[in-house]
Amino acid sequence: MLKNLFRRNEEEKQGEQETVNEQETTKEQETTKEQERVSEDTKDTMDSNTNIEQETREEAITIGGLFGRLKEGLTKTKKGITDRVDDLVKSYTKIDEDLFEELEEILITADLGVNTTMEIIDQLRDRVKENKATDPMEVKGLLKDLLTEALEEVADPNLNLETTPSIIMVVGVNGVGKTTSIGKIAHKLKGEGKNVLLAAGDTFRAGAIDQLKIWGERSGIDVISHQEGSDPAAVVYDAIQAAKSRKVDVLICDTAGRLHNKKNLMNELGKVFKIVKRECEGLSQESLLVLDATTGQNAIQQAKIFKEVTDISGLVLTKLDGTAKGGIVISVSKELKVPVKLIGVGEKLEDLQSFEPKTFVEALFD
Repeated sequence: MLKNLFRRNEEEKQGEQETVNEQETTKEQETTKEQERVSEDTKDTMDSNTNIEQETREEAITIGGLFGRLKEGLTKTKKGITDRVDDLVKSYTKIDEDLFEELEEILITADLGVNTTMEIIDQLRDRVKENKATDPMEVKGLLKDLLTEALEEVADPNLNLETTPSIIMVVGVNGVGKTTSIGKIAHKLKGEGKNVLLAAGDTFRAGAIDQLKIWGERSGIDVISHQEGSDPAAVVYDAIQAAKSRKVDVLICDTAGRLHNKKNLMNELGKVFKIVKRECEGLSQESLLVLDATTGQNAIQQAKIFKEVTDISGLVLTKLDGTAKGGIVISVSKELKVPVKLIGVGEKLEDLQSFEPKTFVEALFD
């Protein structure tokens, strides 16, 4: 009997031990699974962080590259404005009227225009008093703020492309880089995933149609064209119909830049814009005026003439890399109350950049 009792106790202890062993094994398995799950989650998080870091680096490289191109393109303007301002403030020990007069001269010779310059200098005097500034070195920072504010008054870098199709009319006299700008805008939009169509509406300039076709071939974009010397309004009409039937996202139309005289040119452009108004009702429209920055204040006079024919919605300033008088960017937007949408700072496709006032001034003063 005692043997049986002893055997049962031993069996019970053995059973309990086996249960404990099973529980420990189960716990070990659960712990292993949990560690594997945590390890997997950690790996996913690390992969996600790596992707985010990679995207951030790529974005930074792209932004840095564009900013670098902008700075490089504005080298001459920087020498004409900010480098001279640097030399000026370093030569003074106090802020006085002589400093303001010399600064005024720098801004006028940099093509800010007399009216814009006088307005900015008056604001600068007030800003110096408000900030109780006494060190001439502070003038540079205050001037930088005022130039940024002046540009931001009418800033609107985005193109109005809400509908399908949207229409971009591009105007400007011959020689300003109008057709080249169209090619670069088309390339930029296609790179953003938009389906683009071009219209060779400058039928009077020899080689204009072929030039636009070359740009189209480079980017794989179709060009609607007629024979040289044909009616520009007819070309634009056919292009609008093609854009609608093909359901393209954006139609960009080149236009005549020179005829026998100003009156004839304006009459032709008037006919074209009547067609656009009639056929594109309810569609998003942009009328971009291309101006050559190297022509300085003459660019403003050209803009006033074109504004008689159509409502200019934005400006494209080309060849900024070729002038020390980049102040035209500020004076043209202030005097015309029209935003600068795009600026050209070099020959490459990416050198036609969207205009951001703060970035522009930063590149100028950096």
